[in-house]
Amino acid sequence: MTENSTISAAPSGDNRPVYSVSELSLSLKRSVEEQFGHVRVKGEISGLKRAGSGHVYLALKDEDALLDGVMWKGTAQKLGLVPEDGMEVIATGRLTTYPGRSKYQIVIESLELAGQGALLKLLEDRRKKLLAEGLFAPERKRALPFLPEVIGVVTSPTGAVIRDILHRLRDRFPRHVLVWPVLVQGEGAAAQIAAAIEGFNNIQPGGAVPRPDLLIVARGGGSLEDLWAFNEEIVVRAAAASTIPLISAVGHETDTTLIDFASDRRAPTPTAAAEMAVPVRSELLLRINESGSRVMRGAVRLLDALTKDVRNLARGLIEPQRYIDEATQKVDDRAERGARAMKVLLDRRASELAGTAAKLTTPEHLIRVKSTKFDMALRDVQRAWRAILINKGNELKQVTRVLDSLSYQRVLDRGFALVANADGQPILDAASVSAGMALDIKFRDGTVAATATGEATEPAKPKRAAPKKETSPKNKQGTLL
Repeated sequence: MTENSTISAAPSGDNRPVYSVSELSLSLKRSVEEQFGHVRVKGEISGLKRAGSGHVYLALKDEDALLDGVMWKGTAQKLGLVPEDGMEVIATGRLTTYPGRSKYQIVIESLELAGQGALLKLLEDRRKKLLAEGLFAPERKRALPFLPEVIGVVTSPTGAVIRDILHRLRDRFPRHVLVWPVLVQGEGAAAQIAAAIEGFNNIQPGGAVPRPDLLIVARGGGSLEDLWAFNEEIVVRAAAASTIPLISAVGHETDTTLIDFASDRRAPTPTAAAEMAVPVRSELLLRINESGSRVMRGAVRLLDALTKDVRNLARGLIEPQRYIDEATQKVDDRAERGARAMKVLLDRRASELAGTAAKLTTPEHLIRVKSTKFDMALRDVQRAWRAILINKGNELKQVTRVLDSLSYQRVLDRGFALVANADGQPILDAASVSAGMALDIKFRDGTVAATATGEATEPAKPKRAAPKKETSPKNKQGTLL
């Protein structure tokens, strides 16, 4: 009995003590806490509330009863899962009473899902929720870079996973790898994984730490509980929000977690993720060499064809320099004549200007007038000269074409030959040739030296054919040769 106890007068014959409300509440609190200092209670979460202080209030219920519960702020922050209404859990803690409400409650120290069935139900409900938000939409997924310079890996730094990834990258195509060490299961694992993904995305390009071109989130196999961190919303949302293409490689081939749906590619194993990340260097070099050889062979064939075309075109060309020289001479002649004509015209204009200037009363005015006329006349002369040059140039082109058509070289091209004596003079008739005379016979492609073996003979006179009757004078036409 405490000194604050209040004892009322007992009824006649009743010696039992009388407690205050506080005394009785304290006694009950001690009894409950001593007898139920550590308990594990299975039930369904109901009436979940998060207070502004960070504490979490809830109730655990089954078919016949309900037990109030509380999680203090520090405990709630370290939970390995996020509690929700309707979730079947096993709560570990201690029973106590709350005298202010005359009720008892459990102070929860840890919380776990009650059985795999509950985990699968929670997993499916969460998958449907995130799917409805569009986090798993195919159009959100990005293509992986063909050959990333830097690869960021989010995993445990001590497990076999990181060794397998590094080994496979070295075998295929060595790359710069950044490892962000995290817990991959247990309390705090989900927060660390999400923070690592966001941390890689927050690296600025060009900084002291290179920004990855590709991320791999990896973990080895395990039970559903072991892989649960990769089903947490915080991890799935971080993967979906990543601007860096991300490969999820969690568990073995048969394991599926929610991060697989939000990632850009899912690998069945961490080793397979490394194979997706980079091509095989030796195969890539072989393809490059083969492509280079094909390009080289194609270039050689093209150059050969172009060379052949140029040679064919060159064989068909005549000697253009001769025509160019003759045309240049005519242009020079026309230019000289034009210059003389201009000088005569200028002298005449100057004479006229001088005569007119003598009649002027104001020389300055007359000079300005005549200067204007002179400029106009000069422009006329220049236009006339340009017209002459253009006309003569056209004439030159026409003459060139005529000369080309009349050139004896064209006759040689038709199968005729030019016979000349030793001095190079053309021989026009057979009477000019005597026996033993040295001759030069020029064909279209060269000259052959020859010696006459006899005198000229009288050609046989052909029989005169009867003249044909002209049908129409309009059809009569002479011949060129």
